[in-house]
Amino acid sequence: MIGLMIAGSLMVALGGVVGFSVWRFNAKTSREKMELKANNTVIEQTIDEEMAEGLPAPVKRWLKNSGMMGKEKIHTVHLKQRGLMRLQPDQQQWTETEAEQFFTIEKPGFIWRVRTTMAGAPVIGRDLFSLGQGSMEIRLAGTIPVVNVSNHKKINESTMQRYLGEIVWFPSAALSPYIQWEEVDENTAKATMSYEGTTGSAVFYFNDQGDLLKFIAPRYKDINDEVPTDWVATVMETHTVNGIRIPTRLEASWLLEKGVFTWYKFEIYDVTYNLEI
Repeated sequence: MIGLMIAGSLMVALGGVVGFSVWRFNAKTSREKMELKANNTVIEQTIDEEMAEGLPAPVKRWLKNSGMMGKEKIHTVHLKQRGLMRLQPDQQQWTETEAEQFFTIEKPGFIWRVRTTMAGAPVIGRDLFSLGQGSMEIRLAGTIPVVNVSNHKKINESTMQRYLGEIVWFPSAALSPYIQWEEVDENTAKATMSYEGTTGSAVFYFNDQGDLLKFIAPRYKDINDEVPTDWVATVMETHTVNGIRIPTRLEASWLLEKGVFTWYKFEIYDVTYNLEI
């Protein structure tokens, strides 16, 4: 009986430690979100075709098809994601995830917070991109650091490329001065983003109507990799949300030598533009 009481007390204490660690992590990421918002500037503009005049034809078609013309320029975005994730190509079981993400556009940045499980234990994580620098943190049970890397050249570049690819959820960012476009063909364009000493690029593929089909970026899968690996996000569904036509269901994959490794399947929901927090 005493042994059971001690074990019960230990479980309660452990639960308290985990709960406090998760609370502290959430408080920290909430501050980071507020800092992103505070650092951002708001330039009120209405998007028109004249502003898109210098863009490649497929990008102009995408902007028009997205419904951005005649609407206010997007300066902040808040959205939620739910999906399935796996860590290895031979992993059969997918793990459910819930995530939220906040973007700023004039001063490009984002924070992505995710909740999932690993071996039955809760896992929390966040990716941050701010002032041209990237940061990644993952904690098991809220306490044990699994990944904690920041301001590393490869992380900075990879996080920027993620931001660049994800402008598909806020198309007016295509007009930002830190993004340069180059037409590849009538349905393909390459974007290069440079900001605060970090540069990254991605290639966007559209259909004839102007919907995004996929984008591909050469990203470092691990900071120890000598060369980047092609990372592709394939659009599975597109819908109009709050008047803007955006990809709402996607699959993220690495193009490995052994084949395509799809590691994240997710959908976007609860999208809010120009949110005041």
